[in-house]
Amino acid sequence: MAVEVILPKWGLTMEDGTVVAWHKSVGDAVAEGEVLAEIETEKVEADLESPCAGILARILVEEDDTVDVGTVLAIIAGDEIEAIAFR
Repeated sequence: MAVEVILPKWGLTMEDGTVVAWHKSVGDAVAEGEVLAEIETEKVEADLESPCAGILARILVEEDDTVDVGTVLAIIAGDEIEAIAFR
């Protein structure tokens, strides 16, 4: 089952964040809790961790893009067959 990776709200006043860098590429296997990307907010630069294990099937927000809290940044697929469907 595919899981959406969303930009979480890390602070009470946080409204958006910028993807500074992706640490994984499409097709890479990821473990739950593994760092996927660096996100910069108005107050902090933080690591975005994977919510589950699987394969990074799609990156929807590119580096240097700023998006609102709750935006889907990427999709993690449960297995390789599912990941192919997202490419």
